[in-house]
Amino acid sequence: MDFAFDARTEELRAKLLAFMDEYVYPAEAVAEEQRAALASPWDTPAVVEELKAEARRQGLWNLFLPDAEYGAGLTNLQYAPLAEITGRSPQLAPTATNCAAPDTGNMEVLYQFADEQQKKQWLEPLLAGEIRSAFAMTEPEVASSDATNITTLIERDGDEYVITGRKWYISGAMNPDCKIFIVMGKTDPDGDDIRRQQSMILVPRDTPGVTVKRAMQVFGYEDHYHGGHAEVIFDHARVPVANLIGEEGGGFAIAQARLGPGRIHHCMRLIGMAERAIELMCRRAVSRTAFGKALAQQGVVHNWIADARVTVEQLRLLVLKTAWLMDTVGNKGAHTEIQAIKIATPRAVVDIIDRAIQLHGAGGVSQDFPLAELYAGARTLMIADGPDEVHQRSLARRELKKYM
Repeated sequence: MDFAFDARTEELRAKLLAFMDEYVYPAEAVAEEQRAALASPWDTPAVVEELKAEARRQGLWNLFLPDAEYGAGLTNLQYAPLAEITGRSPQLAPTATNCAAPDTGNMEVLYQFADEQQKKQWLEPLLAGEIRSAFAMTEPEVASSDATNITTLIERDGDEYVITGRKWYISGAMNPDCKIFIVMGKTDPDGDDIRRQQSMILVPRDTPGVTVKRAMQVFGYEDHYHGGHAEVIFDHARVPVANLIGEEGGGFAIAQARLGPGRIHHCMRLIGMAERAIELMCRRAVSRTAFGKALAQQGVVHNWIADARVTVEQLRLLVLKTAWLMDTVGNKGAHTEIQAIKIATPRAVVDIIDRAIQLHGAGGVSQDFPLAELYAGARTLMIADGPDEVHQRSLARRELKKYM
């Protein structure tokens, strides 16, 4: 395994680091000021559109998609250090480079499974950053960590499908630029194979019967930059049969294909979040005095910083190994490592951010530093894309199987 950055990765890293310093970090405060003046908190601040235009001008666009026709044509190993950099400003940088969830996962679904008409209608404007999207799977009434539990119905009626169900924590759905939902529901709820009961279908936001009911808070935040996390009602919403993605019964397999890259992208960005927290911790430690000496002279602070550095270096190597395996043996061959980073990375990054918050005192939980929002985002990822316990269960079973 050779994790040295190749020439193209080095070039893109240099450009992206300069883009962050020159444009993204200065835009963080500007975006907050602009958002406060918007008619709706879900509208996009003008500076975000300016960042998108600049990123596209510099070729820092669609870096996540490995197909050169649609994206940057990078491998997972090449993309990993770039995603880490954008993770340092998770509210702005992923959106600025058109690499923000849930659009990335949705674009991957459309790229892999959509027909040509679906790609033209929805993938192309998503790739251009002209619209946003949402992925509607999680439901409030069932344990959605087990996707076979979902109850939303997708029923055939002549040349149409009728969608009925209630979803929540549907990321991006509050954004007025969100024009399309990829909805997972059951087309064959009584089928013998519980993993062939589900299908995925495209449902335009303006479809009659679709109601974006409310924004769900996450630790008190509404996550305006990513379009919130909404509760959405589908009340006999009708769409053409042509809106089905792939085939009936293919939804579970599509979901698994979608979540593999999504999990590693989150973990890549989490490394960047941890690096931002370490930087803030160090700056605070050398600039703050308590009990007659700088915080940087306190032994416990030394321990926090040293442990954080060791942890990040370990996590980065595991993430890079996972990216390399995905490139060389595919997602199935990297299954153990994908689950390992999904378990290890959010948990460790939460701890690092928590120490940074502690070092900042009251400021750490305030809006004056990004730490509270970083914490909320990292902690949520211990639930999102499958709770840690689901991955631990699967990983343990795979290990035990060797001895049975």
